[in-house]
Amino acid sequence: MKKLVGYITSSIPSNNFCVDLALNMKEAGVDCLELGIPFSDPIADGPVIEKANQMAIANGFKLKDLFEVSSKIAPEMDTLWMGYMNPFYHYGIENFLKKADEFGINGLIIPDVPNEEAKLIEPLFKKYNKANISFVAPTHTENRIKEIVSNSQKFIYMVAYTGITGSGKSEDLTTIISTIKKYTNTPLYIGFGVDEKTCKEKSKGVDGVIVGSTFVKHLIDDSLSNNEKMKNICSAAKEIKEKINE
Repeated sequence: MKKLVGYITSSIPSNNFCVDLALNMKEAGVDCLELGIPFSDPIADGPVIEKANQMAIANGFKLKDLFEVSSKIAPEMDTLWMGYMNPFYHYGIENFLKKADEFGINGLIIPDVPNEEAKLIEPLFKKYNKANISFVAPTHTENRIKEIVSNSQKFIYMVAYTGITGSGKSEDLTTIISTIKKYTNTPLYIGFGVDEKTCKEKSKGVDGVIVGSTFVKHLIDDSLSNNEKMKNICSAAKEIKEKINE
């Protein structure tokens, strides 16, 4: 069965809602939660997730909020922290990994760390038995792909197109998928632009999908009540999980 990784931004509109939402997403078919750490300059993300980051920061988000929700979510479902290197650097990457170990977080997704820098912190990830998710993009050469996936853990995050999350662009990924699978047996998940309409097509040839903006657009919609946000997100998750496994 193909897997569904769901992204939400931590702590909006509140810590309690974040916990309830995550656990309901699990019931709706989300296999792994990508819990976003709010940051002021999320360079890989489009306007939807960028706005969610801004909302969280405006609400006074602190790392203690991330740790609070994680302590309640991670024991119940497979959870990863997604964030940019700046917060990890300032708090200390090993300190983050210690916290991840404490709460049962299974790994980190850091989109602005190139493979060369990832290798430098690899010993810390091994020390705490945490995955550092590898990214592969359509622009990568075969040699670059071979190098990146050689040390991949848990799953490989394949970027569906060159650009930012949520823009819904489309590229032929047949060649890059076959190249990745030539060098690794690590599960391959596709992200960027995956929603209810595109998920079935994008999931062809891969082991799962990563969905973010499609969920977060409901999370930041002030015209919706919290119950409506929960319902819309879980409904989308259920539909996507069913479609990628038809």
